[in-house]
Amino acid sequence: MTDEAQQAATEAAQRVVDEVSSYQYSAEDSTIAQQLDEGLEQAKVSLDDDERTRILAEIDGLKDEQSSAPQVRSATPAE
Repeated sequence: MTDEAQQAATEAAQRVVDEVSSYQYSAEDSTIAQQLDEGLEQAKVSLDDDERTRILAEIDGLKDEQSSAPQVRSATPAE
């Protein structure tokens, strides 16, 4: 995979995370996970399990209103 493809996938995943963080952070954890997964699928990108778990935990941390939106460190085009 080229660096450009990796960067494009990471940017697409970040847009999904930003949207889910903005609109869903107060929802139930299962709803947040579902919305994240659906958004990533629509964007045709994927996160590895550790990255997904970290992002979901950080979105959950937004509920205390003292955290900032999570930043995607790495994503790949979906296969």
